[in-house]
Amino acid sequence: MGRSRGGLSTKIHALVDAEGRPIRIALTPGQAHDGTAAEELLADLKPGAILLADKAYDSNAIHDQAREQDVWANIPPKSNRKGSFVFSAFLYRYRNLVERFFNKLKQFRGIATRYDKNPENFLAAIRLISARIWIRSYESAA
Repeated sequence: MGRSRGGLSTKIHALVDAEGRPIRIALTPGQAHDGTAAEELLADLKPGAILLADKAYDSNAIHDQAREQDVWANIPPKSNRKGSFVFSAFLYRYRNLVERFFNKLKQFRGIATRYDKNPENFLAAIRLISARIWIRSYESAA
C-alpha cells in the first residue's frame, strides 16, 4: 500500500469491542498519520460508548467527532497539546484489548510479514483471521 525505503509498509487500524473482538478494520500507508483512518473507524459508534485510543489519535477532529456522536474519548494528551481534555488512566488500562487483538493477528505469519502485495488481498486476509478470532472467542466462552 505504501512504499518506503524499507519496502512496502502498511498500518493496520482496528476498532475492537469490550471483549477484544474486531469491529472495524482499516489499512493506511505506513507513512500516513494514524488519524487519517479515525473518521472511518469511528463512524456509527453507539452513544454512551467509551473510545480508548493512544496518543497518535489525540486531535481536535477526533475529539469533536466523538462529542458529536455522544461518545467519550479517553485519549492521553500529546505533550504539545494546548487545550486539555478529561483523561482516566484507570480506563486507559483496558486499551490492552486492542494490543491483544494485534498479537493474535500477528500469530499468522502471512499477516506479520505481509506476504500479499495487493492491499485488497491483505485486508481480506486480515478480515478472515478476524472472523476466526470471533469464532474462537465464542468457543472459549462456552
